[in-house]
Amino acid sequence: MDPQFKKQVFEIIKLIPKGRVTSYGAIAKAVGYPNHARHVGNALRKYEEDFPAHRVCNSSGHITASCLDLFTEKLARVGVKVQGNKITDFKKVFWSPLHEL
Repeated sequence: MDPQFKKQVFEIIKLIPKGRVTSYGAIAKAVGYPNHARHVGNALRKYEEDFPAHRVCNSSGHITASCLDLFTEKLARVGVKVQGNKITDFKKVFWSPLHEL
């Protein structure tokens, strides 16, 4: 993976406000690779413990990471509700880096 791509992805994720979420695809678009949502997911295979990876989901609001319980717990702490593996009120808490930066 291109280190510059990963750096840009991580910088965008660090900007997601608490209580909000975004999608892999929205991040890919924000860094100039609109068809590379899967690459954003791959970039998130390794990160520091305090990194806000839990604020990223797929385009329909589903948490697809293998650490569903941990992500659900972290999101609940900031008022984002998850039912099953889907973020409740996804459109309401969605943060678009292209429109909000």
